[in-house]
Amino acid sequence: MEYKLELVLVPVTDVDRTKAFYAEKLGFDVDLDVERGEDFRVVQFTPPGSSCSLSIGRGITQAAPGSVQGLHLVVTDIEAAHADLTSRGAPVSEIFHFGQDGRTPGPAPDRADYGSFLSIDDPDGNTFLVQEVGHKPR
Repeated sequence: MEYKLELVLVPVTDVDRTKAFYAEKLGFDVDLDVERGEDFRVVQFTPPGSSCSLSIGRGITQAAPGSVQGLHLVVTDIEAAHADLTSRGAPVSEIFHFGQDGRTPGPAPDRADYGSFLSIDDPDGNTFLVQEVGHKPR
């Protein structure tokens, strides 16, 4: 039996503002934008290369806007991801690392897999971590 995670609901206050943020600043594909009256709208996005999508909207969740914390976007090159996101105007953190024990902030030798990150907050404060996995040193 396979269980595939394919959709995560992200609660937001302003659907149009957040749609523009995810599409323009993060470069996510807009898969769907459906409105059924004033009480229901769903916008679905898929990050490039992902098989899991995100949905925002009205009437899709009762969770508080900004309550989703720590969703991980995985990349093979954290420096290239930082450059891409900053070129789009996304409000990203500087790259940070966790030490060899996986918990202590500090230098990650050779940008070790699972140890190099940057963070992004959407307009409501939902947070994403971009994590480097599969990096091949030059």
